[in-house]
Amino acid sequence: MSLENPESFDAWVGRSDEKTDLITHAPVRLMQATLDAADAGALPSQLPPLWHWLYFLPGERQSNIGPDGHPRRGGFLPPITLPRRMWAGGRLQFLRPLLLGEPIRRVSTIKSIQSKSGRSGELAFVTVLHQVSDAQGIAIREEQNIVYRDAPGAGAPSPQPISAPTDEQFSRTVRPEPVLLMRYSALTFNSHRIHYDRPYAMQEEGYPGLVVHGPLIATLLMEELRRAHPEKTIGSFEFKAVSPLFDTAPFTVNGKREGGAAHLWARGPEGQLAMQASAEIE
Repeated sequence: MSLENPESFDAWVGRSDEKTDLITHAPVRLMQATLDAADAGALPSQLPPLWHWLYFLPGERQSNIGPDGHPRRGGFLPPITLPRRMWAGGRLQFLRPLLLGEPIRRVSTIKSIQSKSGRSGELAFVTVLHQVSDAQGIAIREEQNIVYRDAPGAGAPSPQPISAPTDEQFSRTVRPEPVLLMRYSALTFNSHRIHYDRPYAMQEEGYPGLVVHGPLIATLLMEELRRAHPEKTIGSFEFKAVSPLFDTAPFTVNGKREGGAAHLWARGPEGQLAMQASAEIE
């Protein structure tokens, strides 16, 4: 499927959307349980880094949901028709912790839309800036990268995997059972069917199993960093999805610290690099 008239999407650049929410306790408690936290139920006073993804959730009417489980194209994001859509990475600055029980506001702005053709077909890249504020002002700045792409053609070769590093200082094995993926989908109100509907993921999108959410992998990397260095404060975080992970085999989340920086990565069952990330810590 081609990307028709990419210039027509220029009007979306600069568009903004504003949402308000309240940092309620229930999503935090349920995320602790989903991540199997040892202190589940002992609520923190501050929202852990990346857990703001539990708020400002999409609330499209059921009648506006497309066949892939995503909201139908258009609205705030441009109506790009390429069939596969994924959250490919992002960059975050944590300026100040958010407190449980506090009201928050998010202003989202489309920064750029780009298209190109590659070996895997046509691609479109949308960058969205999110600024999350509380009563004291901006607490989190986040740039989110969304990629739209063609479905692979029949018989198309798989991309050559990149080997993940093996010099980690801390590591944990994750078993991505379907229940874990379902719980994370429910917590983030993510209805994309590749994460919970196995027949759809395999027959319609050609995956070998259920796809592990990119934000879940990023969160697991962050949690492993926090577990290894609980005394440190996270100032910034950047992550990029490299290759997908599935519920068919365990993977590991790994990291090492070098001074005021941490290098993090997810390694797949064949030793492939699935996600790479970095964080500034102090």
